[in-house]
This record gives sequence, C-alpha cells and structure tokens, in this order.
Amino acid sequence: MDSLSSSSFISTFSPASSLLLPRPSSSRRLLRINSAVVEERSPITNPSQNNDLPPSKPKKLYTRTNHTAVSSPAKPRPQPQTSLATALFTTMEEVINTFIDPPSRPSVDPKHVLSDNFAPVLDELPPTECQIIHGSLPPSLNGAYIRNGPNPQFLPRGPYHLFDGDGMLHAIRIRDGKATLCSRYVKTYKYNVEKQTGTPVIPNVFSGFNGVPASMARGALTAFRVLAGQFNPINGIGLANTSLAFFCNRLFALGESDLPYAVRLTESGDIVTIGRHDFDGKLAMSMTAHPKTDPETGETFAFRYGPVPPFLTFFRFDSTGNKRKDVPVFSMTSPSFLHDFAITSRYAIFSEIQIRMRMDSMLEGGSPVGADNGKTPRLGVIPRYAKDESEMKWFEVPGFNIIHAINAWDEDDGDTIVLIAPNILSIEHTLERMELVHALVEKVKIDLVTGIVTRHPISARNLDFAVINPAFVGRRSRYVYAAIGDPMPKISGVVKLDVTRGDRDDCTVARRMYGPGCYGGEPFFVARDPGDPEAEEDDGYVVTYVHDEVAGESKFLVMDAKSPELEVVAAVRLPRRVPYGFHGLFVKESDLNKL
Repeated sequence: MDSLSSSSFISTFSPASSLLLPRPSSSRRLLRINSAVVEERSPITNPSQNNDLPPSKPKKLYTRTNHTAVSSPAKPRPQPQTSLATALFTTMEEVINTFIDPPSRPSVDPKHVLSDNFAPVLDELPPTECQIIHGSLPPSLNGAYIRNGPNPQFLPRGPYHLFDGDGMLHAIRIRDGKATLCSRYVKTYKYNVEKQTGTPVIPNVFSGFNGVPASMARGALTAFRVLAGQFNPINGIGLANTSLAFFCNRLFALGESDLPYAVRLTESGDIVTIGRHDFDGKLAMSMTAHPKTDPETGETFAFRYGPVPPFLTFFRFDSTGNKRKDVPVFSMTSPSFLHDFAITSRYAIFSEIQIRMRMDSMLEGGSPVGADNGKTPRLGVIPRYAKDESEMKWFEVPGFNIIHAINAWDEDDGDTIVLIAPNILSIEHTLERMELVHALVEKVKIDLVTGIVTRHPISARNLDFAVINPAFVGRRSRYVYAAIGDPMPKISGVVKLDVTRGDRDDCTVARRMYGPGCYGGEPFFVARDPGDPEAEEDDGYVVTYVHDEVAGESKFLVMDAKSPELEVVAAVRLPRRVPYGFHGLFVKESDLNKL
C-alpha cells in the first residue's frame, strides 16, 4: 500500500527474531535495521521433513545478537555525489526522526515491521533457474505467477509502516515444465528519484505524519525538497506496491495513491517497467489497486477515493481500453477507507466503513487514518453503467467493515444482490494491532426493493486474502479459496469454501496447512483449461509462495483445487527468499505474448 488510500490491509507485526536471509554466497553477513540484526547464509539444499509440504531438512537459521552489525550484504550501489541541499535535508530528516517523531509504536518501528520474512531482500534478482523438488508443473501453468509487495529500497532511518515500502514484483515464469524466478522493483518515479539521489526523498504517508509536530516538520521538509528541485509531485508519489491487474492487453502494477504502472515480462522472464499509464490523459490522479474485469464483456470497472470531495469516484474502461466518463459520488459524505469493491452483471457495490481520516487522532499524536466507532457502516449500490449518482442507494449495515470483497452477483431478476466478503471484527485494531483482528467471511443479501439486509457467517476461521475462479467475477460462484490468519498477517494455510451450503453451516470443504514454521501469502486460482466453458468451477490449481522460517527457504506451491486436502501436485524451490507481500496474479502465456 502506498498512501492514505493504500492497499492490502496488513498493518502491524509482533516482535520477532531477526531473519537469516538465504543467498547463494556461503559467507555470513549481518545487516543493520536500526538496532535489529539480520544474518545471512547460503540457502538450504537438503529438503526438510514437514507435515504438509514437500520435505526440507530442519536447520536453525534465525538468531539474535547484540554484537555490532557489519556491512550490509547488498551489492554496493553507485552513490551519486551528495549535494549541499541533499546533505542539509538528510540532516533535517535525522533531527525529525530522532527528536520529533521517533518510531515509538510497534506498527511503525522497523525492528518489528521488518522482522523475519517481512524483511526486504537487498537487491534485485535477474531471471534465475528454479529446482522442482516435488511432482511436476502442469502444462496449464505455462505463463507467469507474479506477486507484488513492499520492499523498501533504503533501510528506514525513522518510522516505517509496511504499506510504505517500494513495490517489488516476484515473478515465476513457467514454460514446458521448467521455471525461473525474477525479482525486480517497479521503477516508479519515486524509486528512480531516490535511487538517483541515494537517499529517501518523498515522505512515507502512513508512517510519516503521526501527530501535528511530525506532520508540520515533514510537510515543511517536503516543501523545501520540491522547491529545491529534488522531485516534482506532479510526476507521482506512488509506490505501485499492492497488486497487479491484466486488462486492455496491458499488465499493470497498482497502488492506490498513483496511476497504474505498466510492466511486461520478457522472453527470458525478466520484468521491465514501461511507466505510468494515464489512458490517453483520461485517468487523473489515482486508481484502486483492485479493479474488476467482467470476463464476459471484457470491461474493467474501477474507482478512486481521497480525503477531499468527492470522496468516491466511479469509472470504467471498455473492452478496447477506452476510459469512460467519471461518475463522482457526493453521497459518500466522509473520507472513508475504501480499498476494494465488487461488481455484479448490473451493479457496483461500495463499502463505507468505520476507518476514515481523523484529525482528532493526529492532534493526539496518532495516524491521520483511524477507526470511528461512532460511525455506522454502509453499503452503496449503483448501476454499473450509471451516468451520475442519482441511482445510488445506501444501506446501513451495523458492524460490517470490509477491506476486501470476494465476489457478488444478482438474484431474483436483479432485485437482490449477494455479496461474499470478510468482515473485520475489532476494527479499531486494524492499523495498529493486526494480530488482534479476526476476519469473518460472511454472505450478505441486499433486497433492493425492501431495503432489508441479511447476513450469515460462512466460516468461523480467521480468513482474508480470498479469491475465486476469475471466470466467475460478478456471476454466481460456488467456491472461495482463502488464506488462514495465524494470526494475521501470518498465513499458515489455505481453505476452500463452498458458499452454496446452508446459511447456518460452516462452508469449509478442503484445507491445506503449510506446516510448522511455514507461512504463505494470498492464494490464486488458475483454471486447468480456461478456454473450456463447460469446465467445472474448481477444475484447476491453487498457487502461492510459501516461506519456511526454520529452513530459511521459499517455495512455489501448486495445489489441486478439486482435492479434498488441496493436495500439493508440484513444489518449486526458489533460488532465494521471497518476502511476505500483498496480492498476486497469474498471467497465461498467450496474454504475456500481447505485452
């Protein structure tokens, strides 16, 4: 996530031991993250025994030390000559970080946020061959699985929130049963400016404005940097660190505080950033990191939101990539955190939740984004081809706070909408104490005629980062694949839900736990034969990255979506660690060839 409208609601992490970073070198090195120490060794080559994953020999790779850290294992980057202005601004930033706004809370303390496998990898990885250690890669996986996530270019010197990291894409390119891994930064304007300067320049939004003194100090410093010509905010300040989307025959890296960044994969599996994309000047400011593409019409629906009216703006792209007219929604009367939405064949559904911009929180020294327990959540429904907001309907749904939407569809000839989404309980902990949050997946029915909203939980587990077969977006779907929080943001496994079961039943029909010390990310469903209209909805594979914190190695897993235990049909040992991140996407070979 890269702004006040940033993505993937992972927030704060419990204190944990420093991570031993596996790399091809056999030397031992240490990396300083403030006072935390990260040790690095060569990757493990002998697999260990584990209950649910292909085996891998246990080795203790995580240590803490009080010794002074030595030089970073990152490859030396060419440092530009430091100008007088850069030196002055760096000194001012150090004063702010030390005396005005030190990282005093766990949610913005780099020692906590960047612990274990949340720690960044310190350089990019060119396309590197991977080893298949279990089974074989199915022919239908020819293409690339790409996952986005935060990976700060520079180790933080002050407060740092996970949402503030530079976007890095980790792409496993699969062809004819073989795989290569590539990790590259999205070369945003922010990334390029700071790489050239050799130091952070553009302020972190989530961690940089805690309280009035810090906001005033960092605001003034930012203004001085702009006046000195260090950067121009008109060129964008986003991180593109949240998700990916393929539409209009383009692949985009997305973050909600900026325009999309077009990227492509080369024949060798390398990742190239093409640049910011404004759709012929028709897309201004920013766009959601969760656009929805209708698989039947080829249209893509999206929105943006912000701290000033209109707080919500809805728009769409036709199947040829032409952006249509904005539809501002002034009936959203406060700047609510609006990360995701859903579509049906007739409507778009938005959520106005209890997280919003809060000036009173800033006056108390907190973040400008916080929970408002006095607000009643609402769901807004608007025809997806609306020309204005005159047909927008709002429905109060007390206690229903959703960050992500899973799917929605129409029933009763369009008089009823069914929405499947995880409801965030204890919403007040979402930004600061994510480990205390429980996300309960619910089925919500909205009667558009009577205005009655009914809700039923479909699983008691702590679930989020859920996906469906993409061919069923906006249509009645049966199966959901969701990540198990242990607690969030640690993901210990994946479950398959059958939402057609009774409203009072637990809908879990399959489960795969990754095993002791192993944690994964958002699952993604890949159809076995996406061109077959008669194929069963769950005929395909569930893929994800998993990291073994004991062995210190990362794997790419392929699971059989129809299997009662989500059986692992292939496991690929990755040539180096892949940090935990946000959202991913599988792009088939035929679509890669269009880029």
